[in-house]
Amino acid sequence: MPSRFARILSDIFSWRFALLVFASLLVAYPLLWVVSLAFSGQQALTLVQLPADASPAQHLHALIPLPERWTLDNFRALLSEQPFLRWLGNSLVIALATTAVGLSLSCSAAYAFSRFRFAGRERGLMLFLISQMFPAVLMLIPLYVIVVQWLGLGNSWLGLILVYSITALPFCVWMLKGYFDTLPYEIEESALLEGASRWTIFTRIILPLARPAIAVTGLFAFMTAWNEFILASIFMDDESLYTVPVGLRFFVSDYASEWGYFAAGSIIVSLPVMLLFLALQRFLVSGLSAGAVKG
Repeated sequence: MPSRFARILSDIFSWRFALLVFASLLVAYPLLWVVSLAFSGQQALTLVQLPADASPAQHLHALIPLPERWTLDNFRALLSEQPFLRWLGNSLVIALATTAVGLSLSCSAAYAFSRFRFAGRERGLMLFLISQMFPAVLMLIPLYVIVVQWLGLGNSWLGLILVYSITALPFCVWMLKGYFDTLPYEIEESALLEGASRWTIFTRIILPLARPAIAVTGLFAFMTAWNEFILASIFMDDESLYTVPVGLRFFVSDYASEWGYFAAGSIIVSLPVMLLFLALQRFLVSGLSAGAVKG
């Protein structure tokens, strides 16, 4: 027992523990600023008003982001006086639709790449991989020409859902394809001998077995649409159709500095993703580890 206690003390006072605490403080400090601004009830970045003859200790205390009083005024005003709930609903519809479309396309495509041998299979997989090597900003002009000028889907949910689904598709296909490769083919052979069709095998055997990988790819597709800002700001012109990231931009711009609303909205936006992580956490580790390697 004493040796165990001494080992714990040595770990606490080691340089590794000190480095871990320092890194944790660096990560938590901006988050503490966001929380403090959201619950401060004010819009300015200055949480503590310092006198003209403030001492160094008072200046140091001002660096700690703690508001003078805690209140929910920013949240009440954001939900009642601003069109935030409309933007939140828009983001939810677009993210759920992107997840559904992305999973439908990626599951079928990944299964085809995993189980069938056809002309262009290797080149198709390589093109998916190469597309992930370039930043999404490079696709802005061709996507705008195709979606807005050719298809006429600018300033619409359908156009944005199409763009997000295409953006998430390469990663989803590779993720699911790696997981499908780990499933034994003997299960499908047995089902074929029993007279099952390929569609029955895919929907009733493969998809239930691939739930961990589907959970991971679904979460990725959801986050792709939920957090994206650049494409939404370009394709959406109507304020009533804005997503949350685009709407939050107007709280902090050249004409407004409503940091309290911005921080409160950021906290609300992060809640659905956190809830999804908690709901799907039992699938995440197995889905990521199994889909990351082949064999």
